[in-house]
Amino acid sequence: MHRAPHHRSRRRRATAAVLLTGALGASLLGGNAAMARPDPGVQTGVQSSPGTARTTLSLPSPPGGANVRVLVFHASAADESPTVDAGIAAIEQIGLSGPAAGRFRTEATDDASVFTNAKKLGRYNAVVFLTGGGDVLDPEQEAGLEAYMEAGGGFVGIHDAARTEPYSDWYTGLVGARPTTSPATAQRAVVEIGDRQHPATKSLPLNWKRPDKWFNWAVNPSGSVHTVARVKESSYQPGQGANGWDHPVSWCRDYDGGRSFYTGMGGTVDSYSETDFRDHLRGALDWTTRISRADCKATITANYTAERVTQPNQPGQNDQIGEPHGLVAAPDGRILYIGRGGADSTQPVITDWNNPDIGKGKGEIHVYDPKTKKVTPAGALTVFGNKGGGDELIKVEEGLLGIELDPDFMTNGWVYLHYTPHSRINRDTHMAERYVSRFTLDLATNKLDLASEKVLLKWPVQIHSCCHAGGGMAFDTKGNLYIATGDNNSSRFSDGYSGNNPEPNFKGVSFADARRTAGNTNNLNGKILRIHPEDDGTYTLPEGNLFTGKEPDEGGGKTRGEIYVMGVRNPARIFVDKTTDILYAGWVGPDAGAPSTTWGPAKYDTFAAITEPGNHGWPYCMGNKQPYRDRNLPDPAKPLGWYDCDAPKNESPNNDGLVNLPPVTANTIWYSPQGGGPDYPRDAAGIPSYKVEEQKLLLPWLKGGGQATMNGPVYRAGGSASDPAVAWPAYWDGKWFVGDFYDGDQPRHAVLTDPKTVGKGGIPVHAESLKKIIPVGADGIRNLMDWKFAPDGSLYVLDYGRGFFTSDSKSALWRVTYKGGEATPAADRLARRAAQ
Repeated sequence: MHRAPHHRSRRRRATAAVLLTGALGASLLGGNAAMARPDPGVQTGVQSSPGTARTTLSLPSPPGGANVRVLVFHASAADESPTVDAGIAAIEQIGLSGPAAGRFRTEATDDASVFTNAKKLGRYNAVVFLTGGGDVLDPEQEAGLEAYMEAGGGFVGIHDAARTEPYSDWYTGLVGARPTTSPATAQRAVVEIGDRQHPATKSLPLNWKRPDKWFNWAVNPSGSVHTVARVKESSYQPGQGANGWDHPVSWCRDYDGGRSFYTGMGGTVDSYSETDFRDHLRGALDWTTRISRADCKATITANYTAERVTQPNQPGQNDQIGEPHGLVAAPDGRILYIGRGGADSTQPVITDWNNPDIGKGKGEIHVYDPKTKKVTPAGALTVFGNKGGGDELIKVEEGLLGIELDPDFMTNGWVYLHYTPHSRINRDTHMAERYVSRFTLDLATNKLDLASEKVLLKWPVQIHSCCHAGGGMAFDTKGNLYIATGDNNSSRFSDGYSGNNPEPNFKGVSFADARRTAGNTNNLNGKILRIHPEDDGTYTLPEGNLFTGKEPDEGGGKTRGEIYVMGVRNPARIFVDKTTDILYAGWVGPDAGAPSTTWGPAKYDTFAAITEPGNHGWPYCMGNKQPYRDRNLPDPAKPLGWYDCDAPKNESPNNDGLVNLPPVTANTIWYSPQGGGPDYPRDAAGIPSYKVEEQKLLLPWLKGGGQATMNGPVYRAGGSASDPAVAWPAYWDGKWFVGDFYDGDQPRHAVLTDPKTVGKGGIPVHAESLKKIIPVGADGIRNLMDWKFAPDGSLYVLDYGRGFFTSDSKSALWRVTYKGGEATPAADRLARRAAQ
């Protein structure tokens, strides 16, 4: 039925809603008029007009068996879409079949007067709208639907239901979004299933390929609703008004006392005969009828609070925080975080190599206790790492680089620190040593015993030229310690492409050829090492690292047994998921702003999910095995052949390891200023064209610029110390957090990987932005340096601050907590099933 457009009287509707809600409270689902509390975390979508009383009531536990009913409301026969009969038949069949046969009864009507009949409307656990566009409810009828939701009812909107009631703000909130167009034809597309726990999506494929009529939304609802599925725009032609990589297609929310689920799918008759689509509707109906519970609050932005927990330092002191560089959470919730070595801006920076204090700084350790909300300076190491800024031959990234706690930290207080001691630098040769040492923290006073140091591992690094020190450390469940090291190499002498210029050196030590380090099987730089620390302060080598010492062209002394992964450039952050023991790492790429048909790919910042030892490519190949061009003496400016990613050779004059290297493993995520996951057509030899106009972006949800990867954790919900008042919900369980130091177009996302392809070059199957939850901007967390979940389930994040090689007033530790509450409906208000 179509009527002239009119704007609803808020007072009239609210008054009608009060009357109807009272009646529904007595009749809805045969309930007790003295209503129970609303579901926790329910979001109210409308407000009363001034002076108008509103009664928000919720349902008692709905009845089960044959008394669980679903009302399908559809357009009148004159306006009826061909999908109506198919939809009604599908919903009827869903109600009669499935894991619990006879789950509900279905009734269908095109008579909108049902919404003003409180006794009749109160019989239904959920209402399904199979409507088309147009104004199908008069004000009293819409007030009845509103009262029904306030009393705890369920709503499912399918496809064209988003075009219904176009003049109602309340209905817009109920359905979640409005389409900009109504597509006439169906297209086959990929639906990415981001929620692996909701009953409407948990059984669906990660990438669900199906045809439908795909709406574009006038306003993207992500963040105000809980999106359970997105359609991948690169898999079809979205047309005018496309929403981009974040294109929600199905979502839910607790709304105005009830539960609302909407899917933009179901625009074709054939949809309703699909097994997977019926499963999708079955799960939506299970939740809205109270047959099952679900969390529809987990990605709603308003449910998260980001709070800065450290104050700015006192003048001339680093009493709260140093130059932020890493954090770790103790089992009791304390957060230990480190400062690399840059002093506050009032302290002198010595760059003269003739001065014995060249680069001397303090690598500081602080402890934040969430119980007292106090910061304790735990101690400081004297490090080489305070040379300030400047070009490659002045600045330095050495210092205190990483921190990790022993698996038995709460018993032994052991803390592992990765650092560059100032006492070990050679001012003549411009060489230093890198240490991984164990110290003991007094668990009662939060003070580090510097005299307790046990040096587990040390190796040489050149400090004549910046950069790439790496630093991250992580334990797996077998007690193995992973140590990330940078390639100890300058970016300046290879035009921003492969760092493979063999010529620049200082006193015979190359500083611009990453084949000397990351590409060298006999060098610990540009690697992820794996050792097993022993109680006496030594270490052993676990089985299964990359090299055995018995390689075909070993010849003795050409490999290091500590190497687990080679071919990484600057892996500042690594993480081991204790549930799977998968290693997650990210490393910063070179500086070329665009690809070159002569030299190869642009700067690719990289993330990798690593399931076995391997060679991840640098400086030979990047991304999904995209090769660089070789160069060598006598003229490094002259390009030679392309590297072979399947059989790379290290033919640098600076190489003292193997010539024949392990084949390159493709990485999981890579991005450049042009976008995420650039890929190109390849010639017969497998060489990409490297032409921007020919690129395909495999990961359209991210891009770079002034990029610097900051790998994050994989969240695991429900730990023994988890606190429901602050813990992130189970929705995020198993999702990998990937971010960037910068907060513009760079990533700050949670991603899902496919268990079948993870670690084998498979790219993520789904991503969603965290930028509204982990706030960006000048007063937010602009420069993300590290992030870890605490045992209570809250997230701690380090903001580096707004300068470089120092701390400033924005350098801070933040905490992000969740307050959305548990799944709905409450467990004691579930409907009983007929088959029980």
